[in-house]
Amino acid sequence: MNRPLMMSIAAVERDTGLSKDTLRIWERRYGFPDPVRDGQGERCYPMDQIERLRLIKRLLDVGHRPGRIVTLPTDDLQVLADRSADAQGLTRPSAPHPAAPSPDAAVRWLPGVTSGHGPRQDAWLTVALNKVDRHDHVGLRHHLRHGLTTAGLLAFVTDMATPLMEHVGEGWLRGRFQIAQEHWVSQLVQQALQGGLMALPEPSPAATPRVLLSTLPGELHALGLLTVEAALSAWQAQPINLGAQTPLWDLVHSTASHRADVVALGFSPAAPAALIQDLLPELRAKLPASVALWAGGRHPLLARRPIPGVTVVNDLPTLAGTLEAWRQARRVG
Repeated sequence: MNRPLMMSIAAVERDTGLSKDTLRIWERRYGFPDPVRDGQGERCYPMDQIERLRLIKRLLDVGHRPGRIVTLPTDDLQVLADRSADAQGLTRPSAPHPAAPSPDAAVRWLPGVTSGHGPRQDAWLTVALNKVDRHDHVGLRHHLRHGLTTAGLLAFVTDMATPLMEHVGEGWLRGRFQIAQEHWVSQLVQQALQGGLMALPEPSPAATPRVLLSTLPGELHALGLLTVEAALSAWQAQPINLGAQTPLWDLVHSTASHRADVVALGFSPAAPAALIQDLLPELRAKLPASVALWAGGRHPLLARRPIPGVTVVNDLPTLAGTLEAWRQARRVG
């Protein structure tokens, strides 16, 4: 009789990204997962439980709470994941910031911001996603380079790289892609963007606004910073990318050192809630009133709980409108 395929707790941790401590706590608190013990008394997990844990991890990463989902059966988890992906899709395009021109207005005056994808972009994206499906790392790298070369940096960001990462993220949520695929695609897009940025001419010292880009400690995702850096560079602003996880006081000091007009922070959907609830208001209080604070990303709290003095910028058209609003306010002032 063949023994069912099992995975050790260490292997489950590597596969799902859920720590051993988390798995043990859920076992005690919720009765799931429900491992069996091997001959040495070590926990082993059957594949059906691992698939359920993968779904739970996806849902945690887009803001669901463990107490509400850990006890759900696999079919219900998949329905919830599909609904979450649909809900994320319904947020695009988002409403513009009240003080900014509409995204359509931004399209008219900023080159490279598009309100939809044409046949050429859709064909490029289809080829790219097929390469992700086939785990074709080399093929996707060449495809990204070709897209960057033929479209130029800004069109590459708006029409290719950004839609690709959105589709990969949605595919991961729906179970089409594994987390490892999302990681290597993200690395390739990041490399392409860095290459495109290095090829740009140096911005004029007089270019404004000077925008300090970073994330707060605990937010590891830095790809969005490169995307915003590329867009701002093409729009004749002056981005200063500090990379991810800059401590709060270092952000304050860097704002003064670089004479920044704006501090722009990125938040992924999986960012700890405390970054938005606690650190973001604290940073707003420590920055000079003359320095704008922009929060980018699709974290649920950014939409649900507006923070006074913080502008939410959750896509490139909204960024374009917010940038024009900043410039217009300076012209009027």
